[in-house]
Amino acid sequence: MSGADGPRDPGESWGKVRPFSVKTKLGALVVVSVLITTGLSVIAVHTKTELRFITVFSMIATLLITQFVAHSLTAPLDEMNAVARSISHGDYTRRVSENRRDELGDLAQTINVMADELEAQDRQRKELVANVSHELRTPIAGLRAVLENVVDGISEADPETMRTALKQTERLGRLVETLLDLSRLDNGVVPLRKRRFEVWPYLSGVLKESNMVASARAAMGSGGTHTRTDVHLHLDVSPPELTAHADPERIHQVVANLIDNAVKHSPPHGRVTVKARRGPLPESLELEILDEGPGIPRSEWHRVFERFNRGAVRRPHGPGSDGGTGLGLAIARWAVDLHGGRIGVAESERGCRILVTLPGESSVPS
Repeated sequence: MSGADGPRDPGESWGKVRPFSVKTKLGALVVVSVLITTGLSVIAVHTKTELRFITVFSMIATLLITQFVAHSLTAPLDEMNAVARSISHGDYTRRVSENRRDELGDLAQTINVMADELEAQDRQRKELVANVSHELRTPIAGLRAVLENVVDGISEADPETMRTALKQTERLGRLVETLLDLSRLDNGVVPLRKRRFEVWPYLSGVLKESNMVASARAAMGSGGTHTRTDVHLHLDVSPPELTAHADPERIHQVVANLIDNAVKHSPPHGRVTVKARRGPLPESLELEILDEGPGIPRSEWHRVFERFNRGAVRRPHGPGSDGGTGLGLAIARWAVDLHGGRIGVAESERGCRILVTLPGESSVPS
C-alpha cells in the first residue's frame, strides 16, 4: 500500500477506480431516487393510495437524499476554498482535512502538498533575507564607523585607517560575489566546460594559490578567505599520473571552498590533507579533504551544505578566521551537482572528512 512507506504522491491515484468516487455517489443517488419512486408507486397500487400523495412523498424523500449528498460534496469544497483564500493572503499554516477516499480527497491532498511547499519556500525566503541582512550589516557597520571617524576628525586618513576600511570593503565584496555565484548556480546559467586534465599539477596549483592568498591577506590584515598561515596543506594523489574529465574552473571552486572550510576549523599548526584517487568509471575522480578540527556531529551532517549554515560545534573556527558566510560549502555542493557527482561528510577518526565523487566522462553532457 502506498501510504505504508511514506506520503502518497497526489498524482498516483489519477485514473484509478475509487470505490467511493463522486461519480459513484451521484449514480447511487439516481438509483436510490428511482427505487424510492418505484417502491412508493408499487405501494400506492397495492394500497390504492392516491397518486398525488405518492408524488409528494417521492419528492420529499428524493430532496432529502439529494440534500445529504450535496452537503457531503460541497462541505469539503467550502473548506478548500477557505484554505486556498488563506494561502493567497500569505497564511500557509492551514490545511484541508484528508478524510475522504474520492476525487475531493485527492484534491485535498494536493492542496496540502502545495501548502507545505509554499510554506517551506516562504520560510527559506525569510531566512535568506534575515541571513543576508545579518551578513551585510557587519562589514557595512565597520566601514561606516571608520569613515565617520575620518570625517569627524577623530582619526586621520592614514594607511592603517584605510587598510581597516579596505578590510571591511573586501569582506562585503566577497559576500556579494558568493551570493552572485550561488544565484548563477541556482538559475543554471553557469555552463560546464569539461576537459581532460592531470590531477596532480592541477591540485598542486590550487593549494599553492590558497597559501599565497592566505599569506597576502594575512600581511594586509584583511581577514576573510582565509588568513591562517599556520595550517599545513598536504596533497596526496595516487597514481601520480591520474587524470580526470571535468570543468577545471568549477572544480577549483569546490576544492578552494573545501580547503577554506577545513583551514578555518583546524587547530593551531594543524594539517589539511587533500587526497585524489581514480573513480570506478573512466576519467572519474574521487576527492577527499580531511582536517584535524573538532569534526561535525552526525546529527549535523545533513545540514552541512545548507546555505548560511556555520555548524553547531563549540568554537568551530580557528584563530584568524572571521567565521565565514556559510555559503562556501553550499556553492561547492552546487558545483558538484552540476557535474552529476556526489559530495558529503564521511566517517573519520579525527576531524572532518569530506568526500567528493565526480563521474568523469559518464556524466550528463553540459
